[in-house]
Amino acid sequence: MMAGDDDLAALHEQVALASSASDLDHAFQLQLAEAIQASLLHSGSNAASSSCPLQAAPALPDFSSDAAYAFAVQAADLALAEQDRRDAEACRAAHARAAASVRVAAHDALFARDLAAIPEEQWAHDGDYFERPVDSSPRPLFRIFSKGMGSREVMGPRDRDPSVAVLAVIVCGPQGEVVLRIQKPVERFVGGRMIVEVMALMEGLDAALGLGISSVTIVTGYRPLYNHMLGIWRPSGKKLADMINQVLSVRRKFDQCEVSLVEPSEVSHVVKLARDSIAVQIAKALAANASKEKRETCAICLEDTNITKIYVVEGCAHRFCFSCMKEHVKVKLLNGMLPACPQDGCATKLSVEGSKIFLSPRLLGIMVQRIKEGQIPPSQKIYCPYPKCSALMSLGEVIRPMQESCSKYTAADAATLRKCVQCRGSFCINCKVPWHDRMSCYDYKRRYPHARPEDAKLQNLARQRLWRQCVKCKHMIELAEGCYHMICVCGYEFCYTCGKEWKEKKASCSCPLWDEHNIIRDDDDYEEDEDGVY
Repeated sequence: MMAGDDDLAALHEQVALASSASDLDHAFQLQLAEAIQASLLHSGSNAASSSCPLQAAPALPDFSSDAAYAFAVQAADLALAEQDRRDAEACRAAHARAAASVRVAAHDALFARDLAAIPEEQWAHDGDYFERPVDSSPRPLFRIFSKGMGSREVMGPRDRDPSVAVLAVIVCGPQGEVVLRIQKPVERFVGGRMIVEVMALMEGLDAALGLGISSVTIVTGYRPLYNHMLGIWRPSGKKLADMINQVLSVRRKFDQCEVSLVEPSEVSHVVKLARDSIAVQIAKALAANASKEKRETCAICLEDTNITKIYVVEGCAHRFCFSCMKEHVKVKLLNGMLPACPQDGCATKLSVEGSKIFLSPRLLGIMVQRIKEGQIPPSQKIYCPYPKCSALMSLGEVIRPMQESCSKYTAADAATLRKCVQCRGSFCINCKVPWHDRMSCYDYKRRYPHARPEDAKLQNLARQRLWRQCVKCKHMIELAEGCYHMICVCGYEFCYTCGKEWKEKKASCSCPLWDEHNIIRDDDDYEEDEDGVY
């Protein structure tokens, strides 16, 4: 019995010790949970509020292990982080709303300034169609500087133009950094400054699209280019109009593309780039010309011609081959016009002396006649009526026999009697016939309705062939080909069908303007001489 009692006593002692340890651990867990709850609720209560921990135990979580405690701490941290995130999002949203308001205000101010700069006539025509939407997601603007330069801009007036050009482009980033430089030569360039400037701009826009740039500002110091891009000016020629339309088409591929006109000093860097490049190209062209046979390509027929057969127009230095020059001058002369330089837009007149090198004597004679005709106003022209002479004179230079000291004519003849300055033949300036001695103009016209027998034949032939006689200078005119709008050598314009006058380049009749048979011809029905004159 003594041994059994000792064993039972030892067991009771172990249970008591275990109970004591379990109570202490449980008390520690309750106090720790209470502290965590107070921290989460930000209660700030003191130790007196927890004087009876056994009453708060049912509302607290059961932290039976360290893992549960760790999860509770992590949950508290997550709750605080979530609150911080929500606060940051609200702050960013407020900043975005403020930035959008500022962006709209700046856009409206710039748009108002651009609208104020639009000319009144353009506003009256296109004002209802101007628009500039606000980009909700603005992108950084790249700037495109372009400069086209032809060799004609830097060559001296007596230097031989190698007909080259260069396209210089600089693309700058939003911070002003240079993203791309382009120096592109253009060989055998024919055209003016506006053409090469548009070519350079087109090169810059294509390069920007190739780089994936979607928002650009075109910066130029050349006002004609600026006016064409905004539609203030209309292109004068078809070639320029096509190029401008192509540039505008490429411009629409950008999300944003503005045009800015600046002072020339602000584009000096791209101008310098173009000048350096054109100097290199001119040197190369001159060296190539010096090293090969002296041949040159005619700008009209595009044939390589020996340089000795190239004609340089006096006054403008445009160069064309003899064959093309002869054909150009022949067409002008046979149409009653004075020939000028064939270059598009050039009005330099050709001289007889300079044209001797490529014209035949016959065409030179016609050219002399056209120049003389052009110097006399239409109302002052008079032709000698003698068939073997037919000299052209002005009313001011014909000879008045009554002013000569040995005149054999009477005072009654003074009104109409004149003498040719070339053949010295006397004629009536009123009747345009050789002088009718001792007969008034009225009596002469009654007796001779047709002054010469050949005049009657001419009138009869004119009726058969449907020729027209100019009512102003009495020249007989035959329509070989073309429209019915006739321009006489005296400058008088009329309808070939009915003879009525054209006024201010407009017909005063309702006749058809042309007939297909006069427009399309069979060349086999025509023969030409060595000068190409039919």
